[in-house]
Amino acid sequence: MPDTFRVKSWQDFKELAYSKNPKSVVYIIAQSIPAGNHTGLKLILPVEGAQYIFTDSAKGDTMRRTEIPIRTNPKGNRFLTDEDVKRFLRTELQIKDLKIFSYWTA
Repeated sequence: MPDTFRVKSWQDFKELAYSKNPKSVVYIIAQSIPAGNHTGLKLILPVEGAQYIFTDSAKGDTMRRTEIPIRTNPKGNRFLTDEDVKRFLRTELQIKDLKIFSYWTA
């Protein structure tokens, strides 16, 4: 079973990604019910013998640490899109052949 480490900042997670050169990154979008009250994001960097987890939460119209935009539907429910998370990760982690998976599709 791999060791699990929490990563406190986006910059630390990004530096770990470059130093560990992972094959993939996994993300989990967490929505509370009602979705207007809480949006969360976990990014998981799985490497041999360990997994590094970075957690982000909403603050206003963006995520607090990554600044990924939070969308709002006509009913006022707030949410992250898979496309926004993947776009952010591809832009920030320019690692060749990096695969990005949602926890539900990994």
